[in-house]
Formats: sequence, structure tokens, C-alpha cells
Amino acid sequence: MLEVGQVAPDFCAPNQDDIEICSRDLKGKWIVLYFYPRDLTPGCTNEACDFTTAQPEFDDLDAIILGVSPDDAAKHRKFIEKHDLSITLLADENKKMCEDYGVWQLKKFMGRENMGVVRTTFIINPEGKIAEIWDKVSVRKKKTVKGEKIEVLHADVVKQRLQELQEAK
Repeated sequence: MLEVGQVAPDFCAPNQDDIEICSRDLKGKWIVLYFYPRDLTPGCTNEACDFTTAQPEFDDLDAIILGVSPDDAAKHRKFIEKHDLSITLLADENKKMCEDYGVWQLKKFMGRENMGVVRTTFIINPEGKIAEIWDKVSVRKKKTVKGEKIEVLHADVVKQRLQELQEAK
């Protein structure tokens, strides 16, 4: 597994419009790179919608949001159209990015084992180094604050950490 402080693996993958997006072209920008299992599933939909809602705030922080799954560009387009997403989704059909970032792992579900994407988010700093990692992400967590149950969105946690990292620079 990758660690904070390491140089992030380089990548090139097609987005939803079949345009290749490469990490080398994003140097100098903050990148929120999140890996998710599949388009059009409940948790993945919530995560993509939450990042889309928060995108203007990430734009203000000069950060680009990239979602990555093994789905192809056509399925990404369908996902974007159905849920009016504004974020960029990368198609990692050969699972190279998933393997390079250590998120393609053996998973257990209902007594069955199979390989799949472990929901993981990385913040990559403008120098191309990993600044933060969340693995086995819960998209929305219930939390009790001062006796009141609230829902904490992963996208908001990422945004807050990105602000902290930028302020520390």
C-alpha cells in the first residue's frame, strides 16, 4: 500500500469523453483521486453526487476531482448523464491504476471472495506526492455530536483536510 509522502504513481486513462487524462499534465495542481467499485450503484452514486455538490469549493482550492473505476467511458457517460455529475471520471478498464495505487484487492462479501476495488481516496499535492490517504471509505457516516445525530459526508472530510494541507504549506 502507498504511504503519505511517497511520489504518487503516474497515470494516464481515458475520461468519460474518451480524452486521455495524465498525471504529468496535472503537475502543479492539487488532485483528489478517488477509487470506487462501479458506476450506478448506491454507494458509488452517493459519493459521486457528494463530490459533484462540493466541486465549486474544490475549484476554489485549485483542486481537481478525479473518480476512477474499472468501468468503461460509455458507462461513465451514462452515470454522469443519469445523475447530472460534473466531476471527471476515469476508465481504468485494465485495472492498471487500481493496481498501481493498491486498491485492487481480494474482497469478501456474503462468504464469497473476489477481486475488486476497495473504496479509497488520495490527495496528491502539486509536487506529485501523496498528501493524504483514506482507505475502506464510508461515503456517509452517522455521527453523534452534542447528542444530535448528523451525517458526515466523505467529500466534506476530504475538502476539510485539503484546506488544512494547503494552510500548512
